[in-house]
Parts: sequence; C-alpha cells; structure tokens
Amino acid sequence: MAGVTVSNLVKTYPSGRRRATDDISLDVADGEFLVLVGPSGCGKTTLLRMVAGLETPDSGTVTIAGRDVTALPARDRGLSMVFQSYAIFPHLKVRQNIGFGLTMRKVDKKEWNTRVDRAAELLDLTDHLDRYPAQLSGGQRQRVAVARAITVDADVLLMDEPLSNLDALLRMQFRAELKKIVSRLGTTTLYVTHDQAEAMSLGDRVAVMRDGRIAQIGAPLDVYDRPGEQFVGSFLGAPPMNFFTATVHDGRLVVDDQSLPAPAALSSWPDRKILAGIRAENITIAADGDIPAEVEVAEPTGSAILLTVRWAGGELKVQTAATFRAAPGDRIRLTFPPAALRFFDPETALALT
Repeated sequence: MAGVTVSNLVKTYPSGRRRATDDISLDVADGEFLVLVGPSGCGKTTLLRMVAGLETPDSGTVTIAGRDVTALPARDRGLSMVFQSYAIFPHLKVRQNIGFGLTMRKVDKKEWNTRVDRAAELLDLTDHLDRYPAQLSGGQRQRVAVARAITVDADVLLMDEPLSNLDALLRMQFRAELKKIVSRLGTTTLYVTHDQAEAMSLGDRVAVMRDGRIAQIGAPLDVYDRPGEQFVGSFLGAPPMNFFTATVHDGRLVVDDQSLPAPAALSSWPDRKILAGIRAENITIAADGDIPAEVEVAEPTGSAILLTVRWAGGELKVQTAATFRAAPGDRIRLTFPPAALRFFDPETALALT
C-alpha cells in the first residue's frame, strides 16, 4: 500500500487561456479513500490523469509511496485504473478480461488463476467467467472493470466516474458494494465523480474542486455542514444550501423588514452586511414560527416533501415530512434555528468564523 502526494501541480489547457489545475497540492494517506468532486470542467479528471501518468503536468510533482513518479510512464507507477467507459475487451471472456493485467505482467498460471478467482468471487462474477462482455449487463461489465483493477494488487487504485453509465438504482446498489470491497482491500483510492451522493457516501474525505483548484477538503459531513465558501454549500446537497443577504443589527439578522434570531456571536458584528446560508432540512415549519412565507411549489420525493416558498429574503427550499400537505398559495410560518445558520462574506463568498 502507499500514500499519494501531489505538490503544486499546474496544467494549462492547450489554448493557454485557463489552467485545468491551478497549483494543486494534496495528500492522500495510505489506505484512504479520497473522492474528488466538482462540476464538469473543474479539473478533477485532469488531476487524476496526472497522478496516473496519462497527462504530464506543466509543473509540480507526483509522489507515490515516497517515490517521485512525475517523469515515470503509467505502467511503472504501481497504479490500477477504472475508467468511465469500462474499457474491457469485447473479444475476451470475463476470465481473460479480469486477468489481463496479470497476463501483461507475466504472472505464472497458478497465481494467475488464484488472483482471478479471488477477484471474481469478491465481485460476484464467478458464474460469469466464461461469458463474453456482450452477454453481461452494464452493472456486470463495470464489475469486470473493477475486478481487473484490483487483481493486480496495485499500490493505488484510481477511478474516473466508474458508475456514471449505470442507471440510478444500479448505481446506488453498486456504490455500497464498491465501498465494502475497497474497505476490505484497504487500497489507497482516488475517485473522481460529479455525483454529490457518491462523494458523500464513498469517501473517507472529499475534495470539492472548482476552476482548477480545491475549494475545500475534509470529512464528507463536515464539508456538507460547514462549507468553507458559498460555492461548496451551493454545490453539495440536493437541494443546495439556501442563501440570503442580511444585516446584523442589535444581535439579530434583519432581512428587508423581517428580524430573525441569530447566534450570540453575531453581536460582535454590528450593522454589518453578511450572506447567510441554511440547509433545507434545517428549516422548521411551525404555527408560531417568526418567518411568514408563501408556498409556490410542493414536490413529493417519497421520503419527504420539498417546498419552494417565497419570503422576505427571496426564494427558499424547505424540506419537511412526507405527511405534510401544502398547495401553491398556502401561507405558512418558518423558523431558522440559529445554530443551523452559516455565514459568509458577501464580497469574497468565504465562510465567516
């Protein structure tokens, strides 16, 4: 096993107008599962490909197990990679696909069979070893790709959106299995996705990327609950965090002509404009709530009702119990628990502490 360190990695797009990665430094501990998450074009796949040796950085270094591998080709880095498109060979049976990396390494036949059988059992492919990829479902093909990656016992496992081609239900099922498998192997894993649910559920830590840089890194729930900048709060979460502009006055938040309770710490910021954020699930609907609002849309999601409401601060998403009934035009009252509010500088969009 091995840790991964990237130091000051810079990669510029061929046009030269924008950096794909902008001086990124990152440590992945030995055995850690780190997820890179962010919108399309943020640089996460470019970063992964530089670690893999499939892209050459303009500057900076990649270190694996304490060894500088920046100038080494991909085959000499001790890595294994799972691609979004499966990248399995249609003319080879599942058994040969799983063992392809071992064949390239000229592993002896007995060891070859032992490793292939072990990977097939781990990924529930034993009954499919003599089938061709065309005879498998999408989920089974993805299992083959993962089995091939883990068979070679690489120091580091890299995954580039491996579940994006699966339907929603299969993606959720395979996500849980993948986490169990990687945990059992204890392999250092760097995983790229744009799917927030994947990032939150899989990673020991998540690194949220934006415009070629890491906006925030930490434990999934910490990053979700305490975003370091407005972008992180608006990207993580479905629905994203609600934001509104307020003024601090006499220890309370003033929004238009609406005065709201606020944490005691705000008393040190008199008459200051701030950007406040709150998650939809942290807003309470109550008859004695201090915030009047009008329902615009009610969306049943099965386990909850997601309301879009209008209040003094603008539009707001509110998540409430599935048993709650509301229709457009209904007037309700809300409460923002002060402890659930998060505050940001309205100019820099960085979190205030």
